[in-house]
Amino acid sequence: MGRDDLLAEMRRRKEGDADWRSGRTWSLVYKTGDEEIGRVLEEASLLYLYENALNPFAFPSLHQYEREVVEWTAGLLHAPEGYGGSMSSGGTESIFLAVQVARDRARKERSVVSAQMVLPISAHPAFRKAAHYLDVEVVEAPLRDDLRADPDAVAGLITDQTALVVASAPCYPYGVIDPVPEIAAAAAARGVPCHVDACLGGFVLPFWERLGEPVPPWDFRVDGVMSISADVHKYGYAVKGASTIVHRDRSGQQYQTFLETDWVGGIYGSLTTVGTRPAGPISAAWAVIRHLGVDGYLRLTEITRDTTRTLREGIDAIDGLHVLGDPDASTFAFGSDVHDVAAVADVMDERGWHVDRQPDSLHLIVMPGHAAIAADFLTDLADAVATHGESKGKAARYS
Repeated sequence: MGRDDLLAEMRRRKEGDADWRSGRTWSLVYKTGDEEIGRVLEEASLLYLYENALNPFAFPSLHQYEREVVEWTAGLLHAPEGYGGSMSSGGTESIFLAVQVARDRARKERSVVSAQMVLPISAHPAFRKAAHYLDVEVVEAPLRDDLRADPDAVAGLITDQTALVVASAPCYPYGVIDPVPEIAAAAAARGVPCHVDACLGGFVLPFWERLGEPVPPWDFRVDGVMSISADVHKYGYAVKGASTIVHRDRSGQQYQTFLETDWVGGIYGSLTTVGTRPAGPISAAWAVIRHLGVDGYLRLTEITRDTTRTLREGIDAIDGLHVLGDPDASTFAFGSDVHDVAAVADVMDERGWHVDRQPDSLHLIVMPGHAAIAADFLTDLADAVATHGESKGKAARYS
């Protein structure tokens, strides 16, 4: 196909995709609403469209970008001197690396044979995916009534085969931060590392706190937290896929490293699971962090906070709807004891909204770009509840 026909066909196929540019999606794409930031991301990505970040000797600029992104992230997370870490292709790979490091450390340092991982039922499925690939047994802990992990239950599930204990900051389904100090202390008492999944919160919670909002302790200021995953392509506003994993000390990074010295092709080394590494997400992550700086992130977080308040208050004001639990930042779910929220979501779909569905609730991740459409969303939601709330809707689906 010629260039014009090819692109025309691609544009035609794209017409049926979720309309994220208008702010009508509530996950998957993380939009600031600032076109200047979009141009920075596009230009920084195109500058490294063909490069491969696998080889730092061939492309030392990419190695420098990665080191600085990890350094800045470690600063946000209050990592101590001597930390280690790297970028990855996304939250799933960061989580995969955390599980792999914990498994290998447990095998070498504690002679663990059948590694287990204790995680709340609200933890991201990426942990179960990593466990599947890495032959780690998943041990699930229940939640308290406030939808946060039950630390007493977690403590009771730790055994001499436990390689890792997990907490979320926040968890994806409900947007609440688990009681990290209690969970990390229970893990440390048994000589087990605690990993905090802050893929969703790593680039918003630090600024939420700086705005004066209450944020439960969750980062490296908590004793016993040994590693944290934080996505730059979520509230860091980079292009996909750009995530980070930060270890409290460099030994974690050493366990993460793969090095082959006896291959006939020469020395092969990698800090991450993948070999070839797209350079664009790394350069774009560096560029957007440098472009925004602390002041830029504070500005966007303030918009996000205010928009979240508007949405939560508006949803609670709609007869029959309520926010689940007491979310700590800008991710939350809402449900109903009287309406079929799946039927409500069907109506919202028809009106061009892409709202995440969960088994008993609907789910929103609020971004700065939602500020301009929050009022329209609440109007359509109220009408959907009033006219279709008792209909039978479609089941929850992957989002």
